Amino acid sequence: MMNKKSYLLLTISFFLLWMFSAMQAGAQNQKDLYSNLKKFSAFMQMVEFAYVDTVNNSKLVEKAIVETLKELDPHSMYISKKDVQRANEPLEGNFEGVGIQFEILRDTINVVHTISGGPSEKLGVMSGDKIITIDGQSATGKTVTNQFVLDHLRGKKGTKVEVAILRAGRKELIDFSIIRDKIPINSIDAVYMITPETGYIILNRFAQTSMQEFIDATIALQAKGMKNLILDLRNNSGGYMGTAIDLSDQFLGAGKLIVYTEGVHSPREDYQSSSRGLFEQGKLVIMINENSASASEIVAGAVQDWDRAVIVGRRSFAKGLVQRPFSLPDSSQVRLTTARYHTPSGRCIQKSYAEGVDKYYMDFAKRVKRGELIHPDSIKFPDSLKFYTSKKRVVYGGGGIMPDVFIPWDSTIISDYYLDLRRKNVINLFVGDYVDKNRKSLQTSYPDFVFFDKSFMMDESFLKPFFELAEKQGIKFDEKGYGASEKLIRSQIKGLIAEKLWNLSSFYQVANQVDDEVLKAVEVIEDNAMFDKLKIDR
Repeated sequence: MMNKKSYLLLTISFFLLWMFSAMQAGAQNQKDLYSNLKKFSAFMQMVEFAYVDTVNNSKLVEKAIVETLKELDPHSMYISKKDVQRANEPLEGNFEGVGIQFEILRDTINVVHTISGGPSEKLGVMSGDKIITIDGQSATGKTVTNQFVLDHLRGKKGTKVEVAILRAGRKELIDFSIIRDKIPINSIDAVYMITPETGYIILNRFAQTSMQEFIDATIALQAKGMKNLILDLRNNSGGYMGTAIDLSDQFLGAGKLIVYTEGVHSPREDYQSSSRGLFEQGKLVIMINENSASASEIVAGAVQDWDRAVIVGRRSFAKGLVQRPFSLPDSSQVRLTTARYHTPSGRCIQKSYAEGVDKYYMDFAKRVKRGELIHPDSIKFPDSLKFYTSKKRVVYGGGGIMPDVFIPWDSTIISDYYLDLRRKNVINLFVGDYVDKNRKSLQTSYPDFVFFDKSFMMDESFLKPFFELAEKQGIKFDEKGYGASEKLIRSQIKGLIAEKLWNLSSFYQVANQVDDEVLKAVEVIEDNAMFDKLKIDR
């Protein structure tokens, strides 16, 4: 008689094979399905009852799923039961925990910010606090990693965690009993007026909360006089397709095709714009790079095909596949590719994965080797993948979104000296120490970010402890290397100070002042002749 374990194994096997093979048209495919199911079940029975050693059936099944998915495409993936919730958190827009943004400096958990409205803020936890113990257990030392913090501070809403905090100016530890709650995860990192008439928004993912964040940001910028918008999608790897469609809708007039999807088992489905857009008029620039993927490419492709925006940057990642989640019997999950998406002109921007997953992810290395990040002429598209925008500009499929204005990657500012500073975490350590020692005087001297941005200076006396710290970390001063990276180093120091005193948006306001790509985007948006030449609506 079949035991419970074997029955579960057969159930999982059946579901696995059904999911990958079901709905195949024709009697022969159905016959193959049942034949393969029988074969796989027989094999697992042999292992269960005849193999020399005891085996972990769950592990074998998981590995079978993972290896099978590798044979399909690079973006279908398996997520174990224990990882499903954490994998979904960034897209759901919240998690359950204590509500702090933290960093680990010198084996100690430092509170960078408390999240507005979260339980830690309500209890009076402050930026600069150091968490020394969690539930009576030491929270310092070599064993303290990001995962350690997540494991100990995150938890189910309503549960309690006891922390002891060291605060500058206090000799004794401060004890807090924090009741965990739902904590929002913001998908917009920065919102501000980059010029008197141009707003800037950087979106890091396409989550459930992204649209409300974008609407709030746009309304706030319009209240400040925004007529033009720069939307920064660099390094945005995507998220929910529905959010990408809704975001595209903000820029397009009613009744325009945004994207359509199609697969062997998924009939064509069109998604069109409504009349609800908040920014259907006004000059629009969208920034992308080689790490902009999926949902980012839906937005960029839609506005490019409708000649609504100037796309600036470098060729995007080239992911044109749609994944749908399927739950397995043990509550694990498979995100299975079910369709390809196409931009309004008809192009599918998905790059080839015919040579397997490993070579697929070597594409970036190939781009670097070809010089593609520096020379746009090195990028070749076949004429067979030629398409046309609404105003008959040529665009291409099969290889991501090619920008209208190419911005080469400037590697000259990334010196070995700068990389050593990053590797040894010197910039973060220096800024953390500086703000800890001077927080009150900084807050008194610079009551708001605008005054700080205009007035804060870094002279030789300010930077001397920075170079001394670098030396202590084994990084000798390199005049040539520092000279190449000076603007970047200074910008990051000042930006991180601003972030610790205010918020992440403040960091970007500082960093963008020396970001050549952002400066180029501003230049483009102020160039009416560029919009005329490209026939871009505004």
